[in-house]
Amino acid sequence: MSTGRSFYITTPIYYPSDVPHIGHGYTTVAVDTLARWHRQAGDDTWMLTGTDEHGQKMLRAAAANGVTPQEWVDKLVSESWFPLLETLDVANDDFIRTTQERHEERVKRFVQAIYDRGYIYAGEYEALYCVGCEEFKPESEILDGTGAFEGLKVCAIHSKPLELLQEKNYFFKLSEFAEPLLKLYKENPDFIRPESARNEVISFVRSGLKDLSISRSAFDWGIKVPWDSTHVIYVWVDALLNYATAIGYGEDEEQFQRRWPAYHVVGKDILRFHAVIWPAMLMAAGLEVPRGVFAHGWLLVGGEKMSKSKLTGIGPSEITDVFGSDAYRFYFLSAIAFGQDGSFSWEDLAARYQAELANGFGNLASRTTAMIERYFEGVLPPAGDYTEADLVIQKTVADAAAHADAAIERFRIDEAITAIWTIVDALNGYITENEPWALAKDDAQRARLGTVLYTAAEGLRALAVLLSPVMPESTEKLWIALGAAESIGRLQDQPLRGAGTWGVLRPGTSVNGLAPLFPRIENA
Repeated sequence: MSTGRSFYITTPIYYPSDVPHIGHGYTTVAVDTLARWHRQAGDDTWMLTGTDEHGQKMLRAAAANGVTPQEWVDKLVSESWFPLLETLDVANDDFIRTTQERHEERVKRFVQAIYDRGYIYAGEYEALYCVGCEEFKPESEILDGTGAFEGLKVCAIHSKPLELLQEKNYFFKLSEFAEPLLKLYKENPDFIRPESARNEVISFVRSGLKDLSISRSAFDWGIKVPWDSTHVIYVWVDALLNYATAIGYGEDEEQFQRRWPAYHVVGKDILRFHAVIWPAMLMAAGLEVPRGVFAHGWLLVGGEKMSKSKLTGIGPSEITDVFGSDAYRFYFLSAIAFGQDGSFSWEDLAARYQAELANGFGNLASRTTAMIERYFEGVLPPAGDYTEADLVIQKTVADAAAHADAAIERFRIDEAITAIWTIVDALNGYITENEPWALAKDDAQRARLGTVLYTAAEGLRALAVLLSPVMPESTEKLWIALGAAESIGRLQDQPLRGAGTWGVLRPGTSVNGLAPLFPRIENA
């Protein structure tokens, strides 16, 4: 079913010392949904996620817990990060850890390549460093401390004192890439999305780029600089390179050529690293820049950005334990315009679960399959002559499929779900207007009853296919109930871009009753 079109997409690699919160979950399910969509549409798809395990913050956390840094990261990844993927039903193709040998060796190769090409030099460095951000802070992100930190400089993000570091470091000639980067943004307006993010990066680059310190010599928890073992590679350089090392950079040329370049989905707070430093490093190495960088907004809880340090962090399982993984995925991907900040509240989640999932989609599925069982002994009836009302449904389904696919191309998962939901609303209205329960009382209307129930079931077939990247669990149950698994084949093998074609379900198929896909939740 392959289209031959490569679609390589990545999440950021997460910092495992923080326990995953719903912000991490949001990014991951968004990327997973985009990957599932493209995979099912026949594109040569690869989804990467992983963890960023080096740096000074990790070294200090391990020391505070009385273990080696490697023991510390192994524990965090196995106890918190692998389970997150299961909790949220994520079908990633690879998981990279920056402490893996494949990553470390390929990072050295890359850094050596840009050193050999003349883009790295040795110099002295003195600047204010935030351990929390693992970065030397620009003037715009340095504040005067107050209270206990009176007289000190603090980080604007972490509100903690900055450390003045003085080191002999290696520098990357980032300043040489301002013009090539501005040319890239101009010639490829979709390179950074959404537009607000693009404008922010352009003005940042226009204000001038300074060379970037890419090594540290004050500690050794990191990948050694290949030509100077007294230095380790700056954690951000090491981390960004995961997108290339995971697909075989410098070692498996065939795999690298097949996959690269990638789309990167990131939170807007790490946009500059991905839209400025990363493409500049790739240019320096003579490689293609990424296909695009999409910056999504922050999840706000009570008006505050998700954060473990401020206790606004909510673990994904707190939601999935009550509502299930499909509802989690549906809620975050539909309730927030992808690319903008969004607010989370339990009340909004419960209300949408009830209205859209339980009463909307779930009820439509339950009553359609129940009526086929009741009126046709569980055998899908053939459609007779189609009326205007039936043709309206067929057009709604075809339009929804086309609009959803176009929205996914724009990385607007929320718009894709809105398009697909027009089918749910149209079918619920169609059943109310055509009253199959009344038609069932009149033998002369038997053919019409068959047409109405075939139309509802075939609409559900299209919904199962279109919603499967968003809600893999409930759509699979629906697929089996429609008898489609037996007669057509596996749900994940259905061509997604052909989902709007009418008449795929075969009359005569056995339809089974369906337990509620989204059961009522007490006290929700």
